[in-house]
Parts: sequence; structure tokens; C-alpha cells
Amino acid sequence: MNKYVKRYCIDAMSGMAQGLFASLLIGTIIKTLGELLLRLGTNPVFEFLVNAGKFAMEGHVVGAAMAVAIGYSLGVPALVLFSLAAVGATANTLGGAGGPLAVYIIAIISSELGNLVSKKTRVDIIVTPLVTILSGTLIAVLCAKW
Repeated sequence: MNKYVKRYCIDAMSGMAQGLFASLLIGTIIKTLGELLLRLGTNPVFEFLVNAGKFAMEGHVVGAAMAVAIGYSLGVPALVLFSLAAVGATANTLGGAGGPLAVYIIAIISSELGNLVSKKTRVDIIVTPLVTILSGTLIAVLCAKW
């Protein structure tokens, strides 16, 4: 199998699926459990479950989780990985109904751009997140709705 097909199709999509599962799907399960338990009567714990599930299902959180999971599956350096949270939140929010696809494409591109500059300068702690976040946000603003 071609190494690029494996890296960008298999590994990146697998990471995206894990990020989606860890946020949106688990959030849905938690929220539904809380709603079912609330039928038994009002209880602060049940209300907490509903709210926790809603937070996990929020678009910013889902986008961030997917982008970080994609970066993790690609083995990017830590500063790139952490910066992908902002990139994913932006891409998922601006992507509308196509948010997950936007996150997938933009996270891969910004991961690679961040990876290019990572550990190349003395001010890596500034340059790497700057390149990752600005490139991802620029691509999201220009292309995410398409």
C-alpha cells in the first residue's frame, strides 16, 4: 500500500473517527442517559449528565477532538497537536454541514505545515503554533464552506 494512502486515508480517517466517537457519540450517549433518568424525577446528577453530554456534542468541541485525533494519528509534534484544537474548532464551525470533511482536510494540511516548521527555530514555542493555527484558520475561512 502506498505510504501516502496509508498516512492520509487510513491513519487520518481512523484518528478522525476516534475523535468523533470520543466527543459527539459519547456525548450523545451521556445526554440520552441523563434525559432518560430525568423521567424518574428531577435530580442534579441527572441534569449534570444532560449538560455534560451537551457540552461534549458542541461543534467547537467535536471539531477540536477530531483535529487533535487526526494530528495524533499522524504523529505530529506536541505543539502542532495542541494547536490543532483551535484549527478543528474553527474548521468545524465554519464548515457548516460539511464540518467533519472540512476538519479532516484542514487538519491534515495545517498538521503538515506546522510539522514543517516544528523544531527548526529557537522560538519554536511561538512559531509552530502560529503557523499551525494561522494556516488552518486561513484555509477554514477561505474554503470550509465549500
